[in-house]
Amino acid sequence: MSDTVKKPDQLLHLVFGGELESLDGVRFKDLENLDVVGIYPNYATAEKAWQEKARATIDVAEMRYFIVHLHRLLDPED
Repeated sequence: MSDTVKKPDQLLHLVFGGELESLDGVRFKDLENLDVVGIYPNYATAEKAWQEKARATIDVAEMRYFIVHLHRLLDPED
């Protein structure tokens, strides 16, 4: 009998942000200074990191953070 333990899926998420040129779109002022917060193993941990960064930069109206579903890009048919 096998003692293989099924590992959870790796649903990778990227959290990043930066200052936008305006509040009307998603065009960054300076691509060289984007803040790459990190890559997370699931949405819940990515959302927690996103909330922390968003709250920390709340006084800068043009600052925005985003969550990218990397797992969808890596395996779009899934």
